[in-house]
Amino acid sequence: MAKFAENFKTKTRDTSEYAYHYLSALLRLEGRRNYTTIGRTAGISGENIQHFMSNSLWGTQTSLEQVRKEIKATPGLERGGVLLLDESADESGEKKAGAGRQHNGRLGKVDMSQVGVFLAYANLTRPEGPVWTWVDGELYLQACWFTPEMDDLRQQVGIPPAQEFETKIEKGWKMIRRVQAQGLPFEAVACDDLYGRSTWLRDQLAGAEMVYMADVPRNTQVYLERPELGVPERKPGSRGPKLTRIQVLNGVEPFPVHRVARRTDTTWTRVRVRSIERGELNDPFAARRVWTLREGKTEPVEEWLVIRHEASHRYNYSLSNAPVDTSIEDLAWLKCQRYFVERANQDAKSEAGWDELEARKYRGWEHHLALVILAVWFAAQTKWEWARKIVRDPALAQQLAVEVLPALSMANIRILLRAAVPLPQLTSEQAITLIAEHLVNRTRSRASRLKRQKFALETTANAPP
Repeated sequence: MAKFAENFKTKTRDTSEYAYHYLSALLRLEGRRNYTTIGRTAGISGENIQHFMSNSLWGTQTSLEQVRKEIKATPGLERGGVLLLDESADESGEKKAGAGRQHNGRLGKVDMSQVGVFLAYANLTRPEGPVWTWVDGELYLQACWFTPEMDDLRQQVGIPPAQEFETKIEKGWKMIRRVQAQGLPFEAVACDDLYGRSTWLRDQLAGAEMVYMADVPRNTQVYLERPELGVPERKPGSRGPKLTRIQVLNGVEPFPVHRVARRTDTTWTRVRVRSIERGELNDPFAARRVWTLREGKTEPVEEWLVIRHEASHRYNYSLSNAPVDTSIEDLAWLKCQRYFVERANQDAKSEAGWDELEARKYRGWEHHLALVILAVWFAAQTKWEWARKIVRDPALAQQLAVEVLPALSMANIRILLRAAVPLPQLTSEQAITLIAEHLVNRTRSRASRLKRQKFALETTANAPP
C-alpha cells in the first residue's frame, strides 16, 4: 500500500490511511464488506469511510495506471499477455448511479442492475504461476440517464456534467486504447460475442494492428469463397431508379457459422491447449479462412473462423485477424484465453468484495473499482512472486500423477493474510458502543425520513388545485 499512498492525496488532505483500511478489509473480511463493517474493523467511523469513498476527490485512474506500469515492469510478463474485454452486472437499487432495467447475466434475466464494462489482463507464460487481474473498468450508463427527466438524479449521484452516452463497445475500445497508450504489454485482445459481433470494433482493432479473437453468435454469416462486391449495372432497357446498393456480384452464397461447423470439408484437429485442474483442456478445433462484409464497403474482410467443439453438441465460434500462417495450436490457445476473464471476475467478486458495493454515487463506484483492482493485483503479484521463488517438487507431481502442481489461489492468500494480520476482536465495551451508534443512526435516519414526508405533505396540501 505504501507504493500507492501518493495516489490518495487530494489538494487538502492525505486520505491514504482510509485507502489502506479499505483495501485491508477487502482482502481480510469474509463478507459484509460495507462501510460500517470496514470502519469497525479499522477502529474508525463508518461515516468517515463512506465520505472517503463517495465524496473525496482522489482520482481512480492514477492507481490503475500504476497497476498497469507495475505489470509492464514485472520481469517475465514482457510477452504473452492478452487483454480480455467483458461486462458484468450486479443487482442494484434504482437510485444508484447507472442503475436501470438491463440484462443481468448472473441472474439470467432483465432486472434492475448496474453494469460495468471491464478490461482484464491474463498471462500464462509460466504455467505454475499464471497471472490474471482487472486493469480497467467503466460504469455503463444507459441512454435514458442523459434525458432531461434524469437531470436531478444525475446531479444527485455525481455523474460528471461532461459525461456523454457511450455504448459498451465504445467504452471497451476506449479502455483498450488507454492501456495501450500507457505501455501495457499485450499480444492480443479477446472478447465475447456482445463485442465480437461488432464489425466496427473488429475493424478498429485491425486498424490499430491488434490481433483479436472475437466470439460471435452461431448465426453470424460468413463466405467460404471471396465475394466480389459492387453496384450491379442496370440491364439494357430496364426501368426504375438507378441501382446504388452494394451487392455480391459473383453469386457466392453466405453460410451461418453453425452450418460451417457441420460441413464435411471442415477439418477438425484435437488440440491439447493446457493442463487444467480437472485434467487437460483437450478439445477438437477447426479453423478455416472466411470472408465477412462491412456495411457500405466494396471490399470483403478476410478472417479466421475458429470453432471449438466442447461437448457432444456444443460448439462456439470466433473470428480472428491472426496472420494467415497462424497454426491451429496457436489459434486454439488464443481462443481459450477468455476463460481467464471469468477467473478475474471471480476473484474481484467472490474474493475482493466487488459485488458487495454499497455506493450510490458515481464516484463511489469508481473508487470501489480502483481499490478492488488493487486487491486483485496484490494477489496476482503474490502468486507470481511465489511461483518464481518457490520451486515445485517434481517428485510430488509424479507421485500425484499430474503434470503441473496447482498454483496459489487468491482464497489461499486471503487465508494467509488473516493469519498474519488477524482481524480485531471486539471487547464488550466496544460492542456496546457500536450498538449504541447503530441505534442512534437508525433513529436519525427515521427522523430524517419523517421530516421529508411532512414537507412533501405540506407542499401537496398548499399546491393549487
